[in-house]
Amino acid sequence: MTSALSVPSSVITASAASLACQAAVAHAEASGIRINVAVTDASGTLTAFLRMPHAFLHSIDIAIDKAYTAASFGFPTSQWGGVIGDDELLRIGLNQRQRLVLFGGGLPIVAGGQRIGGIGVSGGSAEQDEACARAGLKALGLD
Repeated sequence: MTSALSVPSSVITASAASLACQAAVAHAEASGIRINVAVTDASGTLTAFLRMPHAFLHSIDIAIDKAYTAASFGFPTSQWGGVIGDDELLRIGLNQRQRLVLFGGGLPIVAGGQRIGGIGVSGGSAEQDEACARAGLKALGLD
């Protein structure tokens, strides 16, 4: 009877979240940048976080919010420009939403067709951040 009241869900494991963070940091080190990296579960709740020494302090919350945004919407944060298009009112309205990030560096984590979390990186350019996040996904076998 309870099955009518709930739905099963899958979330990223703590060990997988940690591995993704470590891989993102390794990519950043190889690229010569300092980052903060966050992984959330499918609900956007923080699961793992790493801060490289001397990474920008403001990037802590940005990384967490990129992961939250990617987990909650299910597409890379770099795609928001295409979603918004020329809709200026949408752009203005979305920019006022707390925790919503509209630039690159956040990716959803999808395994077996299920969104299980999000990864967000901040500290480099949007492109560098996304490359670090992709390295995190690759370490999980989720290109």
